[in-house]
Amino acid sequence: MSRKITISSTPWPIRGAFTISRGSKTEAVVLNVYIEEDGIRAQGESVPYPRYGESVASVTQQIEAILPALESGMTRLELQDAIAPGAARFAVDAALWDLEAKKTGKRAWEIAGVSMVPATTVYTLSLAEPEKMEQDARDNQDKPVLKLKLGGQGDLARVAAVRKGHPTARIVVDANEAWSRDLYLELVPELVKLGVEMIEQPFPAADDEALRELDRPITICADESCHDRKSLPGLVGKYDMINIKLDKTGGLTEALAMKKEAEALGFEIMTGCMLGSSLAMAPAMVVAQGSKLVDLDAPLLLSKDCEPGLVFTGVEIAPPEKELWG
Repeated sequence: MSRKITISSTPWPIRGAFTISRGSKTEAVVLNVYIEEDGIRAQGESVPYPRYGESVASVTQQIEAILPALESGMTRLELQDAIAPGAARFAVDAALWDLEAKKTGKRAWEIAGVSMVPATTVYTLSLAEPEKMEQDARDNQDKPVLKLKLGGQGDLARVAAVRKGHPTARIVVDANEAWSRDLYLELVPELVKLGVEMIEQPFPAADDEALRELDRPITICADESCHDRKSLPGLVGKYDMINIKLDKTGGLTEALAMKKEAEALGFEIMTGCMLGSSLAMAPAMVVAQGSKLVDLDAPLLLSKDCEPGLVFTGVEIAPPEKELWG
């Protein structure tokens, strides 16, 4: 066996800008890992996320620290103990899944024991003034489920504007840790009237204990409070749903185990993503199978995608072709 690892980064421009409560960006910079072994080239992608103290440089250093073991044949299971959960492990984990699929001639989901069908993703509207979000909703009448990025004060007007712009849409909202307890109490009864189905991460991860005592007439989903299986016990009693993102779990291997454990604890599942190309979304399609909500629309928000990319028919995502991943 001869194995060579290559690490690089790629900037993917975003159509316009992508804005959440913590700020705005015009490009997504991803980390790529390529594995060449016995004439086979496998690949993985992840998105280093500053919210968790990650950068392309820091994630690259994490992988470089285990390069000798990786090039000597480290397996996916051995990888789980070699790097902590996060973007570095996801990129390597994804490439190792891709390598295993290409070597065995099986698709990654077959190896995982998962049946694969197309998935329908939500479509995300960036945080903006109500008038802009209303127009964005009007411009996306073909999207059945809208996910609204919110930011605190003014959120009720934003949701009402989107409801006006797209009266038939299913709506879920993502506060990205921007709400206070008082704002939650003020907004939730009104959001019930507007038909909001889910609220993602209303409070900062370090300050979400209040959820144990508050009524939850709308499903509450953990994102920033949720990383890997170790997060789950602390979420019981506070959240009804968890958002599984492979950039946080450290890859598909942990994500599948986390999904199984979370379902056993009674959590509903949302499969989410960071802003990246189809290469980062492809492994998440395996987790998306059977998820209550799927949020893998990142390639639709880019001005260009990797080639080949995932095939979108509107917001329905076809299983990834083997030329892309897995």
